[in-house]
Amino acid sequence: MRADRIFAYGATAGLIGDLLLGDPRRGHPVAAFGRAAAGVERRLWRDHRGWGALHTLVCAGGAAGGAALASRALRRHPAASVALTAAATWSVVGGTSLGREARSIGDALAAGDLELARERLPRLCGRDPQSLDGPQIARAVVESVAENTSDAVVGALVWGALGGVPGLVGFRAANTLDAMVGHKSPRYRRYGWASARLDDLAGWPGARLTALLAVTAGGRPRGAVRAWRADAAKHPSPNAGPVEASFAGALGVRLGGTLAYGGRVEHRPVLNGETGRAVEPADIERAVRLSRRVSALALGVSVAARLGAGFAARRIAGTSATGTRTAGARTHGPGLSGSRLAGTQLSGSRPAGSRLSGRRPT
Repeated sequence: MRADRIFAYGATAGLIGDLLLGDPRRGHPVAAFGRAAAGVERRLWRDHRGWGALHTLVCAGGAAGGAALASRALRRHPAASVALTAAATWSVVGGTSLGREARSIGDALAAGDLELARERLPRLCGRDPQSLDGPQIARAVVESVAENTSDAVVGALVWGALGGVPGLVGFRAANTLDAMVGHKSPRYRRYGWASARLDDLAGWPGARLTALLAVTAGGRPRGAVRAWRADAAKHPSPNAGPVEASFAGALGVRLGGTLAYGGRVEHRPVLNGETGRAVEPADIERAVRLSRRVSALALGVSVAARLGAGFAARRIAGTSATGTRTAGARTHGPGLSGSRLAGTQLSGSRPAGSRLSGRRPT
């Protein structure tokens, strides 16, 4: 089975598995990677960019390298390769758990239970919940749904289409490292620099595809495009900016503004501030539904792109092989046509060059 079909079948099965099962309560591969990365950090940590880069190389490179070895070991076994792709996809995407956590907070807010909403918010994002009221919690949830749609689903599918199982695993490793060490605290400002930059680079294509699909699936394409163009560059993150701005425009709400992380206050620009309204608890459900539509479209785009690339590669290879065979035939043609004896001798047998014409090029 061709590699493009293996990805198509495996990625589809993996995303369906996430839809039906969500993340496992125990033994999640990403959690296991996080524990391993924390162990590497304990041995390598220095307040230095170079040591942080080594940490990133060991963890992300090791994860992608291990995935590459597993893929190579199974390359002659199509069914096992599809199963591996499906398992990797299910492991690295998290759309169902994202929606579940967001809805639980939305339900608490709708019931007027602010304390329960504050208790559940850290499962979704790293903000200080005690400093937030109901509308601010709702806004934080919508922003987290938007950003994690890119990080937890679309970006992984994009890199799976580009690099197969190593692409899936490598992207999730980079994203996890950024969440662990890629922030601007005194401990990680230098040590986490390489992880943050790697995540910015890896997340770039998925973020733009997420924003584009939010424009397509959000129901307010003009508003989404307007917010994306006007406000995305104002966001401190090069990848969260387009995603959050397009979601804000698609949902017709305002995102951004003042927020707090672990006692550190940030004043971020408002996204879609000209036409958007304040976020309400009911907008959480709308954001989750938009996230699901974007995820489904991202699967379709990624599979179609991988199949299209495979088809194009085969066409190019076929054209090259045909040109080689044609050139070979022209080389032998004059010699044979100019010799009546040679033509007589070979007329009862197939010329040596033509034996290759019926073979599939290698």
